Amino acid sequence: MNRVTILVTHLLGTGHLSRAITLARACQSGGFATQLISGGMPVPHFDISGLDVLEIPPVRTDGAGFTNLLDRDGNRASADLLAERTRLIVDALQKRKPDIFITELFPFGRRSLLAEFEAALQAARNLAPPALVLCSIRDILEPQAKPIKAIETRERLLQYYDAVLVHSDRSFVPLEASWPVAEDVAEMLRYTGYIAPVAVDGGASGEDGKDEILVTAGGGPVGRRLFEMAIRAARESGKRRWRLLVGGVDAVDLCRHLNEAANGAPAFAELARRDYRDMLMRCTAAVGQCGYNTAIDWMQIGVPGVFVPFADEKEVEQTQRAHLLSRHYGYGLIAESDLTPENLVAAVEAAIDRGRILAEDANLEGGVGTVRILEQMLRARCSNRNLHLS
Repeated sequence: MNRVTILVTHLLGTGHLSRAITLARACQSGGFATQLISGGMPVPHFDISGLDVLEIPPVRTDGAGFTNLLDRDGNRASADLLAERTRLIVDALQKRKPDIFITELFPFGRRSLLAEFEAALQAARNLAPPALVLCSIRDILEPQAKPIKAIETRERLLQYYDAVLVHSDRSFVPLEASWPVAEDVAEMLRYTGYIAPVAVDGGASGEDGKDEILVTAGGGPVGRRLFEMAIRAARESGKRRWRLLVGGVDAVDLCRHLNEAANGAPAFAELARRDYRDMLMRCTAAVGQCGYNTAIDWMQIGVPGVFVPFADEKEVEQTQRAHLLSRHYGYGLIAESDLTPENLVAAVEAAIDRGRILAEDANLEGGVGTVRILEQMLRARCSNRNLHLS
């Protein structure tokens, strides 16, 4: 059985880990012995049952700048901690000897973890035989203000990588819409389709979420204002119940604050739940930011929704995705700068009036597409070896 190792570290939200878990399950279902190495904070509501997951000492960041690395307790990550992470990653690769090694986002991002990624890449190349090395990226990347970063990314791709898995549909949004793609890098791109979890069973048991407005804001510390506005919107509208699903390291304290703020409004906050996708099947509408995984969940399930994309620290990825999906499918859209209780109530009611979204033209078979690409690359390598031996 061919072996795949996926390396991921989420620093702010949890979207990178969620997508990597979905990718790992797809590889496992496709017949690969799959290991996931996770270097970010544990996410209790994520289902990793049945997966081979190695959780190394985590790091995180305190903002969207992604440069100030913190440890589990919020202290600056020490050199010893970073060295231990690198040792564990390299040791895992040397023991497992994967046929395919996939880095999530790097080298397009995670430059603050450059040392450990480059050590891992070198270890993968030093295996006998060397692993095929691939990068896994979402549909839209944050544009780089400094051209040198795109140049360095290209150099690392050409030095270490065999291909780049782009988890999107090129006809919908090509990578060059958000990133400068040189001709030699373009030849490395493999579009997989969107990575979506196994479709939700429409008959899932439970009543939670029924007739409610579900509000999420990723798994990091950046959604507080959206949650607070949702409570004020619930108080203003009065006729529907709003359920706020809160994630992140401060989720318990934030839930307490939000429930105190509700103070009689038809809204309540609780910790993010594993059955969120089941609840989407039953809810009246959803409100959320426009991270990759939220967008895919909504498209797959067809929930009427309103995007309020995260746009702090000059980030534009979610805004770009939200505008695309709003134009193409009719999702509601409110910029963070325009978010008020009145605007949110109006957008939610308009989404309910429009009804469920049909995204039938979206390629949500990225898991299957990825497995197909991995199989093709392994066959090509085997053929090349046989040709060389003959």
